[in-house]
Amino acid sequence: MNKKLLCGAVLSALAFSSVVAAQEYDDRWYASAGATLWNLDSDRDVGNSKLGVQFGAGRFFSRNFSLDAEFNYMNPEKKGNDLLFSNYGVSLDGRYHFIQDGRSWNPYLLAGAGFLRHEEEFELINNPNSPGQIKGNNVEFHVGAGLQANYGHWGVRTEVRNRYDNNDESAAKPGSSFFNDIGFSLGILYRFGEVAKSAPAPAPAAPLPPPPPPAPTCDQLDDDGDGVNNCEDKCPTSQAGQAIGPDGCPVALTIDLRGVNYDFDKATLRPESAAILDEAAAVLSKYPQLQVEVAGHTDSVGAEVYNQGLSERRAKAAYDYLLAHGVSAAQLVGPNGYGESRPIDSNDTREGRARNRRTELNVQN
Repeated sequence: MNKKLLCGAVLSALAFSSVVAAQEYDDRWYASAGATLWNLDSDRDVGNSKLGVQFGAGRFFSRNFSLDAEFNYMNPEKKGNDLLFSNYGVSLDGRYHFIQDGRSWNPYLLAGAGFLRHEEEFELINNPNSPGQIKGNNVEFHVGAGLQANYGHWGVRTEVRNRYDNNDESAAKPGSSFFNDIGFSLGILYRFGEVAKSAPAPAPAAPLPPPPPPAPTCDQLDDDGDGVNNCEDKCPTSQAGQAIGPDGCPVALTIDLRGVNYDFDKATLRPESAAILDEAAAVLSKYPQLQVEVAGHTDSVGAEVYNQGLSERRAKAAYDYLLAHGVSAAQLVGPNGYGESRPIDSNDTREGRARNRRTELNVQN
């Protein structure tokens, strides 16, 4: 039964160490050695304070949990005689360390179990074979607390533990099941090898270049710069400065110089015409690439031949005025008279005839 209890304790400790959360910690194996001052149970019939030694090995299985296997030995004398009592064995100890970064000493709690070998001499009264001897094995359990400091390869431990020794073969107290011993120990550790360094974090992957912008569609392009997109442009080679219609093709653009009036039946400009022609001259001077035809028109009243000549004279009067007011001759085409051949309204009404009597600037580009 005792062996089953110990095996269960050992397996539980190993299972606990395997499920502790993984994190960065010093996982080097270490050897340990130390001494323990035992305050032994008074029922053992030995001196209260006896010195024992222990040796072991272990390692941390996580940042906070370590597991040690230890061999311990103690050989005190029994009270009042030369009879000996020896106690030695092995144990498995789990320690949970309360580690805080930047602190040298860190506390821990201890729990463990082990096998003990006891060899005890006892006096045989009136027996030449005295002393007699009892030898046997038993299990023990222990709990405790301590402090541990780590300095590179070296470490120091100091702890107190309470041991429950399940020895039912004691000569000092036959039939007793448990002895309660308290130990105060000081030990040193030595770590082997170097601290395992975690692999450096991989360099962040270079960001992927942005995808190329989608190719522009025809409704986003205007190759000839005329303001009409390529999808709708039926004349993709129109020239800059041309008057362009909604289909992208040049359109005839006429500037009606309404208000440019002449004396009745003559080609003499009236004074009120000057303001309109001055404005036209300013526009043409501002846009020297603009080329216009100066055209004159009449209504149908009178002979056709006469109306033709009258329209030519009136067109020339406007032409000469523009030249005299700074417009380049290269910008002017004509003057041309069209007589009554191009009416824009009916000649059967007074208002229609008034509209047909006009001077125009027809944009050529």
